[in-house]
Amino acid sequence: MSTEQELKEIVREKYSKIALQDKDINASSCCGATTSSNKIYNIMMDDYTEVQGYASDADLGLGCGLPTAFAHMKKGDTVIDLGSGAGNDCFVARHEVGESGKVIGIDFTEAMINKARENADRLGYNNVEFRFGDIESMPASDASADVVVSNCVLNLVPNKEAVIRDIFRVLKPGGHFSISDIVLVGELPEALQKDAEMYAGCVAGAIQKNDYLGFIEAQGFENITVQKEKTIIIPEDILDKYLSAEQVHSFQSGNTGIFSITVFAEKPGSKAPKVKMNLADLNSSTNACAPGSGCC
Repeated sequence: MSTEQELKEIVREKYSKIALQDKDINASSCCGATTSSNKIYNIMMDDYTEVQGYASDADLGLGCGLPTAFAHMKKGDTVIDLGSGAGNDCFVARHEVGESGKVIGIDFTEAMINKARENADRLGYNNVEFRFGDIESMPASDASADVVVSNCVLNLVPNKEAVIRDIFRVLKPGGHFSISDIVLVGELPEALQKDAEMYAGCVAGAIQKNDYLGFIEAQGFENITVQKEKTIIIPEDILDKYLSAEQVHSFQSGNTGIFSITVFAEKPGSKAPKVKMNLADLNSSTNACAPGSGCC
């Protein structure tokens, strides 16, 4: 296909345009990047509308799961969302971590960052921030996050191993991630594999399910669990753009499967307990070890 940098530029250009598209167009195409389908609505995305923290203006219809529903976030957690788009998953995460928590969205498309910041300002959220950067090398400190989430983004990244390695870096010991993504079982037709539009549409950039899970295990994550799996059906009127009628029939009746999976995994180790000391405890401690007491 193209070099890694060329693929990134294709995705950046496509998603800059998608930031300004209508949600209905995004939801009826492949991740908003391909021609819309007349036959099936909501090709990949799950319904967020009943989820607490949902912000309709931040929902561009680009997801393929609900990773925040499986992420076991707690009040006070720091959460990083990879490929945060207009901010919807960040705002859902904020509801879970509360005002004492912090949510950081990372995206490498300036139009998305600007849209997300506008949404956060409008909602008055001062503990949600959006950082411009590449998720292969995140603008985040080592061991700074309790939870990492992502929704239909890693399939857009050429070097998925680098992203998984950086997730390991930014997670605290004992931290975990929940990521929804597109994976394959069997090989895509060559025309789909090579088409840049289908890459930006999440499909051609997907890798084999076993390889995807293998990368996670090889990095050292533990308790790897597929929390949810669903089949993705690409409508004929989209496939017709890339394949002949015979190829479409062969693809649909063959052994190739396109799936959305939500994967959970933990970084080994345990989080340091948050120690709270009140004034009485502090005074008691000070008195017990006062100069001349013989204990210090």
